[in-house]
Amino acid sequence: QVQLVESGGGLVQAGGSLRLSCAVSGLTMRSYVMGWFRQAPGKERDFVAGINWNGGNSYSIDSVKGRFTVTRDNTKNTLTLQMNSLKPEDTALYYCAKAKAHWQIVVPTALSDYDAWGQGTQVTVSS
Repeated sequence: QVQLVESGGGLVQAGGSLRLSCAVSGLTMRSYVMGWFRQAPGKERDFVAGINWNGGNSYSIDSVKGRFTVTRDNTKNTLTLQMNSLKPEDTALYYCAKAKAHWQIVVPTALSDYDAWGQGTQVTVSS
């Protein structure tokens, strides 16, 4: 049974940093794209950043470029999102997700491209 467990969320002031982690069990994640999504209250779940199977290609949305960095450690089956210069608009429930397809080079951004999800970790940024 595949399990993804996020950790590292919390309350931080604007301009601060948080580091989210996602521990994957039940499968070897090394052949899959892994992604981070977020969902603010009353809004849809949206793609934030993702990284391809070997870490050679990553992609993030424009609003977090230069502030968020996604990395992976395939030897430890973990995914990380380093978030710096946080803004109140980053407040959301953050989810890690595993893509459906193997060995992708391009990072997909649609919800339907992912088939396993964590339970989410809350990030709240105060102004």
